[in-house]
Amino acid sequence: MNSTASLALRPFTVSVTDAEIADLQDRLARTRLPQPAPADDWTTGTPNDYLREAVAAWRAFDWRAAEARINAFPHFVAEIDGQDIHFIHVRSPHEGATPLLLAHTYPGSSVDYLDVIDRLVDPVAYGGRAEDAFDVVVPDAPGYGFSQPVTEGGWTVSRVAAAYDRLMRGLGYDSYGVHGSDNGAMVARELGLLDPQGFLGLHVLQLFSFPSGDASEFERLEPADYAGLEHMKWFQSVGGYNTMNASRPQTVAVGLSDSPIALLAYSELFNSFGNGTSLVPLEKILLEVSVTWFANAAAGMSRSYFDNAQAPSEPQVNHARTGVAVFKDDFQTIRVFAERDNDNIVHWSRFDEGGHFAALERPDLVAGDIRAFFAGSATA
Repeated sequence: MNSTASLALRPFTVSVTDAEIADLQDRLARTRLPQPAPADDWTTGTPNDYLREAVAAWRAFDWRAAEARINAFPHFVAEIDGQDIHFIHVRSPHEGATPLLLAHTYPGSSVDYLDVIDRLVDPVAYGGRAEDAFDVVVPDAPGYGFSQPVTEGGWTVSRVAAAYDRLMRGLGYDSYGVHGSDNGAMVARELGLLDPQGFLGLHVLQLFSFPSGDASEFERLEPADYAGLEHMKWFQSVGGYNTMNASRPQTVAVGLSDSPIALLAYSELFNSFGNGTSLVPLEKILLEVSVTWFANAAAGMSRSYFDNAQAPSEPQVNHARTGVAVFKDDFQTIRVFAERDNDNIVHWSRFDEGGHFAALERPDLVAGDIRAFFAGSATA
């Protein structure tokens, strides 16, 4: 594939100094926990009991081993729209591989997909078919991971989507698809709205469509959909970080940038706010939080919510080919609402295990469903 607008790429290596590691260890050793809530559980937020265990595990966490694992993949940086964007780029050993961009979560980064990349790049090694192989590109969105620092405001999901299209074109791909979850799912849908030439479609774990107020929508709901509505209501009751990030991101970032334990506690979404459903191992949570800590990314991540909240928005229908994978303990996309906002849903899967961070929890299921969607083997 030949690009008409190549990018100037700079090789990148994740490299944290010994002094930075020592500083983290010193801060963790001097952790001062808050006075515990009367019931030291997740009712009012991240509990001390969990934090004690997590701090002990973080002090024993082998960052150098994690760093080597991250660096096992090729990393690059490219300047797009005035912003340095870091990304992983792995080409498949199989001819005719489908180009695929993986868009990450909040509060995650490109390391969301460390367990997914090989499954997509070389499906034969996992019992699959060579014709289902992908060339994989995994960026850190501006404000996240190693796409730091952010040079200016205004990095909405639509602007990120446009930058990702520029990235894929600059890498020489005339056509490509995208997979995304959480913030990445919103970026993926924006790519669907953009629908650039050669776009192969979006596969997401969530379509964030909500009731419009039209009573007829509720007449078409299935019994399982009402559980989805209850999940929406529950998430709204615990997801206070949405409001904080969207309104006072720099204030929040002060604590998150200076205190590793504050950053860990604020990342409670990885634990599904302690409702007992998360399957993300503590070691993977510590990897995610370590990346954010060493990249000093908390401010940029929080401001991304502010940028989106400030942007004017009008309802738009996504006409691009769309696939959805709904995991048992994740946000329950309700098809009646989703099809109102996305009129070309051709693939719909449900899985009876896994949650909001399925790529960290069940990477085999995520990779398999991505393959099924882009192979066109599943139907709505």
